[in-house]
Amino acid sequence: MTPERRRQLAWASYDWGNSAFATTVVAGLFPIFFEQYWASNLDSASRTFWLGVASSVSSLAVVMLAPLLGSIADRGGLKKRFLAVFTALGVLSTAAFYWVGQGEWLIATVLFTLGSIGFQAGTSFYDSLIVNVASDAQMDRVSALGYALGYLGGGLLFTLNVLMVLHPDWFGLANAASATQVSFVLVAIWWALFSLPLFLKVPEQRTRGNGVLGDVAAGLAQLRDTVRALSKLRPVWMFLFAYWLYIDGVDTIVRMAVDYGLALGFPSSSLITALLMVQFIGFPAAIAFGWIAGRLGTKRALYLALSVYIGVTAWAYLLQTVMQFYLMAAAIGLVQGGVQALSRSYYARLIPPDKSGEFFGFYNMLGKFAAVLGPLAVGFTKLLTGDARLSILVLVVFFVVGMLLLSRVQEPPERGFT
Repeated sequence: MTPERRRQLAWASYDWGNSAFATTVVAGLFPIFFEQYWASNLDSASRTFWLGVASSVSSLAVVMLAPLLGSIADRGGLKKRFLAVFTALGVLSTAAFYWVGQGEWLIATVLFTLGSIGFQAGTSFYDSLIVNVASDAQMDRVSALGYALGYLGGGLLFTLNVLMVLHPDWFGLANAASATQVSFVLVAIWWALFSLPLFLKVPEQRTRGNGVLGDVAAGLAQLRDTVRALSKLRPVWMFLFAYWLYIDGVDTIVRMAVDYGLALGFPSSSLITALLMVQFIGFPAAIAFGWIAGRLGTKRALYLALSVYIGVTAWAYLLQTVMQFYLMAAAIGLVQGGVQALSRSYYARLIPPDKSGEFFGFYNMLGKFAAVLGPLAVGFTKLLTGDARLSILVLVVFFVVGMLLLSRVQEPPERGFT
């Protein structure tokens, strides 16, 4: 294996590690445990509302922090250090779930918010490091590799966690509640362990800093200059607006799917099975979308994936049976990784590589700002109307308008390895 390939695998290993938080915590066990254990004393609409608030507050924090921290990281070569800080925040917050008792929904909400900040802000710096390990010609393949390993790694640990929850006696645990709490600790360990290859193997050139205050001042100045420059980089800001809209739908479906299934009366065991399907279908599908992009072009591959999302969201409004939920999960698994991976690689080709931290700060800022609106839109719609089906249907608009804006983005010229 070449040194270049080893660096790419080390970079992608972070996806393998942090995806456990996305699967076991965000999409899987946290919504169920929140509803049935931590917030069992709240009514259904209130539980959905507070789940949406926690997701939105964490995303809003990233919206405010990511561009500035990205500019500071670019100035001082600090991407890996910032990544380490936010990884530690996410890992420690996730492990702390173990000590949250029944009915302590407020503490659980705060820890979920902190863990989500660590996950989302860390992802911004992780994404920006792709320019350190891949050329433009390699971007789609390497980005798809990261998401594919994320689906596989997150899926493997999630499978173990599900078995622990369904059969706690197999693991010497008292009950499903204890198994769930231990699962959160395992997520923290998994995340920390598989982050190490990136910190050890992915290169980053350090530059002389100007002290904390000097770096912040320089970062603010660079952020101001980049905001001005963005007005002249039409393909970049057009893509950001498109991404802002369509990733809203993607992220909201990930965050609220289990809550939606519970609202329709589906058993939690069936919802967990559906999530497992998404993970293991997503592994080969993400790799396949790297190949599809090479054949059709990245934008056409994105159109294909987003079209499937439009169909799935409309279908969700009419959902009646658990089997239909399984089929919907399978369809999402086929395209979810493709949308995520190809959006990242396409954007990386549009931006100046020497400012990747700052520009990926904007990328994640808009993505997370969308995640501020999406869960709140779903939560408020259900709170006001009492209709869970209507709340999910509003997401179709974001996919459609996002595709239309994407069609107006000019194709980037190819660059060499940076």
